[in-house]
Order: sequence, then structure tokens, then C-alpha cells
Amino acid sequence: MKMDGPVVLVISGPLAGYEAMFRAYPYQQLTPAAIRGIMGQACRRAGLPRAGAHRLRHSLATQMLRAGASLPEVGQVLRHRSQLATSVYAKVDENALRVLARPWPGGAS
Repeated sequence: MKMDGPVVLVISGPLAGYEAMFRAYPYQQLTPAAIRGIMGQACRRAGLPRAGAHRLRHSLATQMLRAGASLPEVGQVLRHRSQLATSVYAKVDENALRVLARPWPGGAS
């Protein structure tokens, strides 16, 4: 996809009245292939292994939760229409809990 102007990604959704999640200058819908290309180029420039847009979204959601964001806040950022879609991030982080765990009084039996 060759464009003659700057690429503008617009995060959109039902509240904004758009059907597409990503749009590009001059406000045409980006194809899945174009999004893969953008992600591949960004990973290459950053010196990272190739990753898809879904992995980026998942990483963002995970980091938000670790920083204390609530599930509804994560759902808003990811533009989920249903809380069920966001509930996949409601997992127990055992490593984070280990730091908080206290030994059982009197030792383990």
C-alpha cells in the first residue's frame, strides 16, 4: 500500500461511528496486510522479533493491569464491545502474588 501523505492511524469504534479500527490518510481503511506490514517495519526498526498487532494489544492490556488499571479501563482502551472480551485478561499472576504471600503460621504441615 503506497500513500502520498503521512499515515494517520485513527483508533475508532462504534462510538466514533467508524466500522474500521485503523484508518490511513486519506482516511481509507487499512487492510490486514497493511497493518502486518506496519507492525513488521516497526519491529525491524526497533530491533525486535516480528510481532503482530494482536500481541501488541495483549502486551498493552497486561502492562495496564500490572500498573493497576481495572478491567473496564483496559476494555475501553482496547475498544471491546463486551466485558467478556476483556475478561480473558483476568488471570492470576502467581509471580506477583509470591511477593505478597506470607509463610503459614507455625510452618507448613
